[in-house]
Amino acid sequence: MTGETPDYIFPQSETGQAMRWSKFKNSDSREIFELISQRVFPAVKKMKYGKLPDFDENGELVEIPDKNDGEQKQTAFTRYMESEVFVIPNPQVLQKIVTGLDDLYEHDIAERDMQGDLYEYMLGKLNAAGQNGQFRTPKHIREMMVELVAPTPDDVICDPACGTAGFLVSAAEFIRKHYENQMTEEQWENFANKTFTGYDTDQTMLRISAMNLMLHTITNPDIDYKDSVLKQNNVSGKYTVCLANPPFKGTVDAESINDNLKAVTNTKKTELLFLALFLRLLQKGGRCACIVPDGVLFGSSNAHKSIRRELIENHQLKAVISMPSGVFKPYAGVSTAVLVFVKTGAGGTDNVWFYDMKADGFSLDDKRAEVAENDIPDIIARFRNPDGEKDRQRTEQSFFVPKQEIVDNDYDLSINKYKKTEYVAAEYPAASEIMADLNGLYKELGDTLAQLEGLLDG
Repeated sequence: MTGETPDYIFPQSETGQAMRWSKFKNSDSREIFELISQRVFPAVKKMKYGKLPDFDENGELVEIPDKNDGEQKQTAFTRYMESEVFVIPNPQVLQKIVTGLDDLYEHDIAERDMQGDLYEYMLGKLNAAGQNGQFRTPKHIREMMVELVAPTPDDVICDPACGTAGFLVSAAEFIRKHYENQMTEEQWENFANKTFTGYDTDQTMLRISAMNLMLHTITNPDIDYKDSVLKQNNVSGKYTVCLANPPFKGTVDAESINDNLKAVTNTKKTELLFLALFLRLLQKGGRCACIVPDGVLFGSSNAHKSIRRELIENHQLKAVISMPSGVFKPYAGVSTAVLVFVKTGAGGTDNVWFYDMKADGFSLDDKRAEVAENDIPDIIARFRNPDGEKDRQRTEQSFFVPKQEIVDNDYDLSINKYKKTEYVAAEYPAASEIMADLNGLYKELGDTLAQLEGLLDG
């Protein structure tokens, strides 16, 4: 068991093998159009157990029979493909798509497992933010957050605002990188079917998520249409890791919010409700890394204070990593931070680690060009070595703040509340020296003017 998709995705019949890219890519455009629209697309919509169905001698699709073991019949991808229609208008357009993709594969990604990376690249071109303030999290920021929670093959991972499933993909890549050669058959089975869960309220995002995960060999994740903070969602204590960048600007109807979230923070603001949701979703000992807007750190409303108090008093808040405002450009210029915490239900916050990220490896303007300055490796290294942070001063880029000091400051978590600026006394010459210099300059100016007048008189 390697965690890869099943061997025989395509039926072994002549019709089934004809659906392979290598078989049809050089065909006449009209033949390709008929094959994709009449065979491949309908087959993908009826995929079960990671396999495509075949067609009978009359060209009718023969659905794969259900198993009797209670196993889920469809992949997440096919579940959200059921209502889709084939919209490529004519053979000429389809031919250009096939030729372009084949050229890209032959010259740029041949002999490398790059399908998932290519899909990630295309997703990176989705520049528009959503109506509720959600936007795609840059890959390097996701990877930093995954490094901070360090998922294992035994974790059950959830992103309740999954969007394109970027966090789940990054978590999967981390697990593969660190555990691939030692995972058991059961762990690989879980990896493909049970480890990853994502919720979203946008059907298009769910479809993109399912495709993204499938291209990263996660064939049957739990990708579900669900408004995470509403009463219909009662999932509790199920996951060991939460990773998310929840919507910042959204509000929901107060009557529809789940009561157990309002008990933690009585608000309609989604950025606060999601923090309460993470605590509910996690098992005891579960860990979370999430992105929040800066207002969550210092907001003065009762709802803001109550969620910060909950994290600090009843659980273990481990880190507050302040990020520069350009991290999410060109989508938005909002200032954000990463919170890292562990659900304990019994406190555990003694000191909170603060880090002032000034650079993330890219320029902080709309171009986001690569630059040499990058604090992310330092953040990961220092987070993993807390003993080395104990003697750091408040004038440095990272430092600990005792819990009691945060409590005394009304649970304020903004780094500027605790950071100290080191002022260096400037040394100036004595007043007599300054006057002597001024007199010398005045004499030099007078001599120059006299020379100029002499030239004019001549």
